[in-house]
Amino acid sequence: MEIKLIAMDLDGTLTQHKSPLSEENRAVLRRLSKKCKLLMVGAGMCRRIFEQLGRFPIDILGNYGMQYAEYDEESGDIKTVFNEVRAVDRESVARRVAKLREKFGFTDYRGECVEYHSSGCVTFPILGTAALIEDKLAFDPDRKKRRAIYEDVKRAFPDYTVFIGGSSSFDMAPFPFDKAYALGKYCDERGIKHSEVVYIGDDYGTGGNDESVYKSDFNYLKIDDYKDFPCVVKELL
Repeated sequence: MEIKLIAMDLDGTLTQHKSPLSEENRAVLRRLSKKCKLLMVGAGMCRRIFEQLGRFPIDILGNYGMQYAEYDEESGDIKTVFNEVRAVDRESVARRVAKLREKFGFTDYRGECVEYHSSGCVTFPILGTAALIEDKLAFDPDRKKRRAIYEDVKRAFPDYTVFIGGSSSFDMAPFPFDKAYALGKYCDERGIKHSEVVYIGDDYGTGGNDESVYKSDFNYLKIDDYKDFPCVVKELL
């Protein structure tokens, strides 16, 4: 099999969540980059991903494909190629979230009921935007609570792609954006066959933001601990 592109997730795959890239995994990325093209496919903004990677030279698809930035060797920085922004009907979103809160008993929360992002993405923070970190971490560590109502949230937001995000939230990107859509569009524009791509990600379960790629026809390497990254990609080296 000829692999032309290795695409990957960041948090949980290459790094601990919202933590810097380790020197060990950075060295592995350098070796992989000598074999073929590398691409980050992230849920966050390109700039945040680039800085978390310690400014590693790599192109980035951010916000589930709503944003794309290319690494510029001359400046040693990334340059935004496109940045799509979608308008949000806040009244409609707030009304739907309120109904879900009432239905499932999530009416007690701290801070704001909904978090709106500049891209048009939306977060439904079950415990509120100002919830204590210890409460968020203790709320749903195995995701069972959110998976139990995942289909209800999806039905309430057919105009969004819904993900089980963070420790106590649902993240929503405007339809049709998700990682499979973003990666497919990237490959189509460059004439790369799906069979020539390997994707590496940890969040492949129900509601995970890598699930769409896992269920697609792209080659997929599962990883459950970012510290195992060197072992997972051993055959690619």
